[in-house]
Amino acid sequence: MGGSTLNVNDFLTLLAPEALLTVGALTILVLGMIWRDERAYRPLAGVGIVAAAASVAASLATSGATAALPQGMLVADGFTQFFRVIGAGCAAIVLVMALGRKELGNEFPGLLLLATLGILLCAGSANLVMIYVGIELLSITSYVLAGLLRREPRSNEAALKYFFYGAAASAVMLYGLSFFLGLTGAVDLPGIAAGLARSGLTAAVRWVALPGVVLTMVGLGFKIAAVPFHQWSPDVYEGAPTPVTAFLSVGPKAAGFAVMARFFLVALPALQLDWVVLLAALSVVTMCVGNLVALSQTHMKRLLAYSSIAQAGYMLIGLAALQARAAGGGTPPLLGDGVAALLVYLVAYLFTNLGAFTVVQAVEDAAGSDDLSAYTGLVRRAPLVAGAMVFFMLSLVGIPPLACFLGKLFIFSAAVRAELYWLAAIGVVNSAISLAYYFKVVRVMFFDRSEGEAAAMPVAPGLRAALTLTWAGTLGLVIFATPIIAWAARSAEMLAK
Repeated sequence: MGGSTLNVNDFLTLLAPEALLTVGALTILVLGMIWRDERAYRPLAGVGIVAAAASVAASLATSGATAALPQGMLVADGFTQFFRVIGAGCAAIVLVMALGRKELGNEFPGLLLLATLGILLCAGSANLVMIYVGIELLSITSYVLAGLLRREPRSNEAALKYFFYGAAASAVMLYGLSFFLGLTGAVDLPGIAAGLARSGLTAAVRWVALPGVVLTMVGLGFKIAAVPFHQWSPDVYEGAPTPVTAFLSVGPKAAGFAVMARFFLVALPALQLDWVVLLAALSVVTMCVGNLVALSQTHMKRLLAYSSIAQAGYMLIGLAALQARAAGGGTPPLLGDGVAALLVYLVAYLFTNLGAFTVVQAVEDAAGSDDLSAYTGLVRRAPLVAGAMVFFMLSLVGIPPLACFLGKLFIFSAAVRAELYWLAAIGVVNSAISLAYYFKVVRVMFFDRSEGEAAAMPVAPGLRAALTLTWAGTLGLVIFATPIIAWAARSAEMLAK
């Protein structure tokens, strides 16, 4: 896994993106206490993200080798690199969304970089201590980001609710992780796997390990907003500043799935029969609750919150399907099949969901509200914005050949290959249910009328740029599907090495 010292090449491969984000974030936060002009800090944050992304690209271009700190504290493999790109891409688009928004203050870009650092640490952690550190760094910065609008009661409420739910989930997860340390005496994930294998998984060991799995899933389920750990999500999405909401809908979710994939596949292969059942059950409940509750929502941010919950349910199918067939006998699927499907879905979800929240921000700027009635006749006031929203919502439904269709196709195919036909069928039915609330928004935008709708709706330059980026990304995933799918498959395979 790695030696006790790092040479220059190891450092560039392993720690350069994280180091650049750390330096950039601390520079912004320290200078922000001296110079209050927030206009200087967002370009600086952009430079930090670009530099981190460039270092990831350089390490991707070198080789497929894996570098690591001792005890798996941080691993730089293809799987880590994939989530480094996801984290940097999410932060970059959110930063563009937030251009010109003085109300967010000059600390916003620094906190955003720290939250992105948390995502990268989560993705590269193969050690219980580093998993906890990464999740806590992401969580604490997310709490602060949610409450950035200090004079807005809803923002304060969102931050408090997020903090109290998060603190409880974190404590439960830490308690669950301690079970595996007690059972195996190891904190690194391969060491835990070896310890469980040596134990022979006797009845006494299983009586400790299975509660540990359940308790750990409380914290990880909180990060991905899986039911029943989702209660924070609608209120926080509605109360937080919209650029922050956009980040929370993608960034922590990606980090949670990165930790889950590495933790279950590397540390707990001996318990695969048990965690497959747990993940499949969570997937069904999450999909159904998210889609059914979304039907009654009349505010866009809450509607997209429940949509995001449902999307987490689809993604859980990928993890449930990966090892299920191998666990049940028969020929195992190609290594990384379910996880590769999850990774493809995450790329599609990144661009699609951030694009939808960009439209929400544009309408909120014009109408001062995220109520569904604010979208009445949007096609006549801002036809390109309305068209983009239709494009994003068709993608979220999974209409071919749009981006999320590819993700759902691979997710459901993985379930079928794993002989989880019932799980794939429930996913398809839930996708059909989602048509109702997505097309409710389309009907309001295109067919409903209100007074004064003829006036053109202004769109800020930053939002125009973010819409262009997300629309191009959603379309680009379809056009360049083959290399992206191959990249996802290679990244997923690294979990076995």
